[in-house]
Amino acid sequence: MAKKKLAFVVQRYGLEVNGGAEVLARQMCEHLTEHYDVEVITTKAVEYTTWKNEYKNDTDVVNGITVHRFGVEHPRSSHKFARIHEKVMGNRNHTMEEENKWFDEQGPYSPALIDYIEEHADDYDYFAFMTYLYYTTVKGLPKVAKKAVLIPTAHDEPPIYLKTFEEIFRIPAGLFYLTSEEKEFVERKFGNSDIVNNGGHGGSGVELPETVDPSHLANEKGISNYVVYVGRIEEAKGCAQMFDFFIRYKKEHPSDLKLVLMGKAVMSIPNHPDIVPLGFVSEQEKYDYIAGSRMLIMPSFFESLSIVVLEAMDLEKPVLVNGRCDVLKGHCRKSNGGLYYKNYYEFEGCMEYILNHPEEVESMGRNGKKYIQDYYAWDKIINRFVDVVESIEK
Repeated sequence: MAKKKLAFVVQRYGLEVNGGAEVLARQMCEHLTEHYDVEVITTKAVEYTTWKNEYKNDTDVVNGITVHRFGVEHPRSSHKFARIHEKVMGNRNHTMEEENKWFDEQGPYSPALIDYIEEHADDYDYFAFMTYLYYTTVKGLPKVAKKAVLIPTAHDEPPIYLKTFEEIFRIPAGLFYLTSEEKEFVERKFGNSDIVNNGGHGGSGVELPETVDPSHLANEKGISNYVVYVGRIEEAKGCAQMFDFFIRYKKEHPSDLKLVLMGKAVMSIPNHPDIVPLGFVSEQEKYDYIAGSRMLIMPSFFESLSIVVLEAMDLEKPVLVNGRCDVLKGHCRKSNGGLYYKNYYEFEGCMEYILNHPEEVESMGRNGKKYIQDYYAWDKIINRFVDVVESIEK
């Protein structure tokens, strides 16, 4: 019996794409092939700051999955986007025409992708749209809403208050949330609890490599006493505050402790002897370096899941997260595998506790790993997604 066809629509897709939502999209697609004939509908962009067309082929096969790629008609102009962003976000009385312009400039602007969804709607049994924020979802979802699942990756941030989303969050046949905090926020904001959903237990499965070397960084660079940050290094991720807090902490608590950074920098990194930027690293190196660290710091104010926090927990490492983010705080409270802070003094206290209480930290590590096993095993996540898809009444 032939499998039903599922089209997965996401703004970027490929092995070269390393955004959190996009990596999750690829992992979900690869795990869903056991249940569906999966195809991906996406753009030719790799980088979200420009949406420049970098993939050449209209159709690719990535890890056995057919990927249909469409060109972005114009790259993202930071100048044009800043102007319309100020008009829309700074004025509650903006027009819908201005709001539509915001989505066009936010991108990735690919009318050909939307045309493909409309023209081939009957070729697929189901559609899944990943990430509420982008043009591909906003313009594509309404074309096939009655057989579509939205994976919003939503959190409380200014764009979600745009008028457009009053419709977008109410029209899909199903919703797949990454966390219970996301579900509670979305239902409170849009009053859509009647839509079929997964109850808030979604997210990304965690799969560690077969072997991990905690001494890798010590052997390679002579750094053995360190904390890590993994992800885009930018102000929107709370990195500026993290740098300020860490530098102050080191001034008040002198030691050889380093802050090791993994990821692309899109802001200036302080020139400080105890801040070590490694840039892009391989997946194996990432796991090795986390495993050898004292803790992982996640300073972001806005996260819908944070895969790297889950990975650190699976490696039995404590996490220190921004308590102003409900999702991150929720991970810590539900797992007892991490601590959270809202100001410098709480940051300082958490750092001191984790660095100076080895037995309690060992217990936190065990708690974190159990949390991952209970909620973030791939088979459990995929089964929840399939339940939502199969509950759709077309």
